[in-house]
Amino acid sequence: MTVGDSRGVSAKSLADDYQLDDQVGYKLRLASQRHLEIFSRQLPDITPTQFSVLVRLREVGEVSQNQLGRLVAMDAATTKGVIARLMDRGLLRARQDTDDMRRLQISLTDVGQAAVEAAIITAKDITKETTERLTSREVARLLTLLDKLQQ
Repeated sequence: MTVGDSRGVSAKSLADDYQLDDQVGYKLRLASQRHLEIFSRQLPDITPTQFSVLVRLREVGEVSQNQLGRLVAMDAATTKGVIARLMDRGLLRARQDTDDMRRLQISLTDVGQAAVEAAIITAKDITKETTERLTSREVARLLTLLDKLQQ
């Protein structure tokens, strides 16, 4: 088997210098796992996905379910499930849109508002612990690079 037929380079020779520990995806996964371990230890009653939904609603206010999914980069099925679980806990409310009865408008309840504000304080500690080995300049650079990767 060859890769890049014009060069006749074998897959084996291309694979020989591949080191898992040098791969961006692998390192991103390891960093993500570490962050998620810290998150689940400090905020055991909420998932990172649920936290994202609550924080985004705090930022933008009432929004349609579809728009909320887009704002937190989740597919429709995941968004629907997350919203249902947060509604079951009394953190969110849904109402039909007056202009389009098929559309649901989602917002925080008073309990949800208080919960997200408390969680944000803890989230700052989570970020601190996740990035404790980095300088503030390195954290800023990391955020810039991560933004660049997702464009």
